[in-house]
Amino acid sequence: MQLTGSLFADTSAKYGNGLSTFPDYPAEIRAPHGTVSGVSGFQVHIGSIPVTTPGDYCDLLVAMNPAALKANAKWCKRNAMILVDEDAFDAAGMKKAGFTTDNPFDELGVEDRTLIVAPITTLTKESLKDSGMDQKSILKCKNMFTLGMACYIYSRPLETIHAYLEKKFAKKHPEVIAPNKKVLEDGFNYAANIQAIPNTYTVEPVADLPKGTYRNITGNQATAWGLLAASEKSGLPLFCGSYPITPATAILEELAIHKNLGAKTLQAEDEIAGICTAIGASFAGDLAVTTTSGPGLSLKSEALGLAVMVELPLVVVDVQRGGPSTGLPTKTEQTDLSQALYGRNGECPLPVLAARSPAGCFDAAFYAAKIALEHMTPVILLSEGFLGNGSEPWRIPSMKDYPAIKPPFVHGTPAEGEKFRPFDRDPETMVRKWALPGQKGFEHRVGGLEKTHAGVLSTDPDNHARMVAERAEKVARIARDLPALEVMGPDSGSLLLVGWGGTYGHLSSAVSELHAEGVEVSYAHFDYINPLPANTAEVFARFDKILVCELNSGQFAAYLRGIYPQFTYVSYGKVQGQPFLVGEIKDAIKKEI
Repeated sequence: MQLTGSLFADTSAKYGNGLSTFPDYPAEIRAPHGTVSGVSGFQVHIGSIPVTTPGDYCDLLVAMNPAALKANAKWCKRNAMILVDEDAFDAAGMKKAGFTTDNPFDELGVEDRTLIVAPITTLTKESLKDSGMDQKSILKCKNMFTLGMACYIYSRPLETIHAYLEKKFAKKHPEVIAPNKKVLEDGFNYAANIQAIPNTYTVEPVADLPKGTYRNITGNQATAWGLLAASEKSGLPLFCGSYPITPATAILEELAIHKNLGAKTLQAEDEIAGICTAIGASFAGDLAVTTTSGPGLSLKSEALGLAVMVELPLVVVDVQRGGPSTGLPTKTEQTDLSQALYGRNGECPLPVLAARSPAGCFDAAFYAAKIALEHMTPVILLSEGFLGNGSEPWRIPSMKDYPAIKPPFVHGTPAEGEKFRPFDRDPETMVRKWALPGQKGFEHRVGGLEKTHAGVLSTDPDNHARMVAERAEKVARIARDLPALEVMGPDSGSLLLVGWGGTYGHLSSAVSELHAEGVEVSYAHFDYINPLPANTAEVFARFDKILVCELNSGQFAAYLRGIYPQFTYVSYGKVQGQPFLVGEIKDAIKKEI
């Protein structure tokens, strides 16, 4: 079903629709087939206007077995179509899914929807009976038959899917190209011929889409490409040392493809080794990256403290998932914020950024790397499972539109008799110079123990207090380089909605819909969390109340309350492993107004 959804989404993207997707995987490694816990879903939202969320409720639910119907029937609109594989609804399948009657539609209360009950398995077998494929391979093509039906319902052209099949199987399995094309077209034609489908729909391309070259991109792909762009702009080779972890692994996999762009990747034996190899690469002069999710960020915390202490650039990408511990590995949350801000021993501040959308992960990764390299600090970039796995159309940018990245390298050689002092700082930025191993005259010591500006070990109380203050001030002064916080809607009023990270699409959609209804509300979204934009207090002061919406129990609200206690905050959180619904946000806003 992930492939089916991806192909429908890619077809829609190429057609020019607004698009947002949300893959939803089982949390268990080997969830029992046919059970509700084993359901794998792929949500696609298309539009003739730009689309920013995967949608709240569906117009078409495709359920390939009883468990899929039971897990997702609650998301159907009152006028939705429900397409099921009749052959899967036998006694065994119904029992596995936990149905207690022989009519699943009545039991779920969806008998009044438009029901398309098709013998998909039987029709797939009939379509491919002369293909020469074995029975197991034929049954795997059920999804292509169903995809053909969905393409008919929404008037999707099949050419994009044909091109995918030809590219995917041309080298290793060319014999399956024709059968897959045939069963796709047979599904399309079957949907055209039966009388159970009352309507078909044409969702026109977005009319005012800016000109350019577009592609459908996931957040994890965009993150990898943003890092590669930063490598190009800085002139430094990229090194990624990581350990595979859901849902961040795809970033490492994507970077491994691009050795031709100077990327070096290492799959380490564990999370600690991953970040330590990256710190070593940074010491040697690379743009260093490590990728992880919540449990891995916990393991990396000691080494992160080392990177703060030695003041070396490092980008740590945390694609958040449900926790604590192993928690919900395939589900999305924003519950790592406090860990990113505070989860290290000692006074150990570092910049924290958050990506707002799948395509926005490109810019977030680029600017995380720019901050790390130019300010000589590790940076945590927070993404989320919803962003990393989700996708949307992305206009491929021109690198000339992105700023140069200028790391503070030392140059030349020190004057005779002068020794390099590794922690002397630029008085404006508090940034130290970056000297690489092998640069004559710039030999120096760095490490986890406190040092003086000269790099000499020191336990002097005053020196320690000074260095702690300077490292904190260095991070605080990054705010001078950040874009100002912008407000969507009125500049002042009774309520300011606030969000961060991947809630952007849902919150901005809720505000747009309320504006259309005549409701006055304003919205500010934070891409930069530590430090906050310099005008944050000025913006907050113009509103009576601040409603903070996030996929946790109120971590960002608590953080803001600690920095700006003079304002009135209301926290609205959701911790279900799922994104917000636009309707939930609208209700929360109306309640406060």
